[in-house]
Amino acid sequence: MAVQARKPREKAEGAAARDVLAPVGRETLHERVYTQLRRSLINGMFDAGDVLRIVDLAERLQTSTMPVREALGRLVSEQALEALPSRSVRVPLITRERLDDLARARILIEGQMVVLALPNLTEDDFAVLKQINLDCDAAFERHGKDIGQVTSELNQRFHFHIYEAARSAVLIPIVESLWLQSGAIIRKAAHIHDEHGGLAATDHHWALIEALERRDPAAALQALTNDISRSFDLIRGRLDQEQAATKEVSDG
Repeated sequence: MAVQARKPREKAEGAAARDVLAPVGRETLHERVYTQLRRSLINGMFDAGDVLRIVDLAERLQTSTMPVREALGRLVSEQALEALPSRSVRVPLITRERLDDLARARILIEGQMVVLALPNLTEDDFAVLKQINLDCDAAFERHGKDIGQVTSELNQRFHFHIYEAARSAVLIPIVESLWLQSGAIIRKAAHIHDEHGGLAATDHHWALIEALERRDPAAALQALTNDISRSFDLIRGRLDQEQAATKEVSDG
């Protein structure tokens, strides 16, 4: 007995059903865990030297250990974390060599992003950037317990709003990688700033906006360089103090 060929409509419906029923849960969960850990690192939610244990993170994220293990492996490969012999991972320690290397790379790459973005920025973009700055100033004035996370996220929004205007699909992931590696450095710099005070955190942002509005690439590059350098310079100063104190003790 001949088997009747399926009609085109039946084939299409069958294909649609298979698409709807495709197993995506596991992949989605793994990606969510990775994205959350990645965002936490970029926003400086961990200190340099913090050891991240799979079981502890799985408990905090209310998930199994498998997606956490996979996410940590990806972050190690991206140099955001480093593997330890104990099968744990940690946020890299801050050394002068790493500090200088990251500062140099960020100024170089992000400076190019600002130059590329400058002719594409509109008045609407400047309005967004100013509002982010105002929101950040307001958050600092509130001095809430979550100020670090709030201001860090606003700072990221500010910079990446500019960088997206560069329209470079190649450079954006590079910038994201540099921010991923700089999270703990920015966190430490924020703590040092809180101890000693100084310029408001958004001062260089306002200078950058003004330069961009004037379509002045040299001034925009200088404002960005000053903004990035401030955090790294604060930590360099702290490292110098610690080195001097250690030398004084050793000299008796």
